[in-house]
Amino acid sequence: QVQLVESGGGLVQPGGSLRLSCAASGRTNTMGWFRQAPGKEREFVARISWSVGSTYYADSVKGRFTISRDNAKNTVYLQMNSLKSEDTAVYYCAAARLYTYGDYSAYDYWGQGTQVTVSS
Repeated sequence: QVQLVESGGGLVQPGGSLRLSCAASGRTNTMGWFRQAPGKEREFVARISWSVGSTYYADSVKGRFTISRDNAKNTVYLQMNSLKSEDTAVYYCAAARLYTYGDYSAYDYWGQGTQVTVSS
């Protein structure tokens, strides 16, 4: 069992930045970030592999968000720049035992979520 704890959410103005963190109690193959806005389905944001650090992004965040990892701290980060109102959502960290991409059903462990609100 892997436990995930997210932090770093909050309120930010459009065009601003936030960095989310996800501390993992153990190591898996893939770490991902998903988000869910009110009334919408959970959607994939980004993912990274622990071993080689390969990354993959949703088109909606490509060029604005960056996922990274710190192997020594077992922590994954999501740097979010140029935030838009449509980025407002609860952001979830997830871990998959297998090498995978954006299919949320492939992820085995989930954090509790952290709220990100982009508003002026």
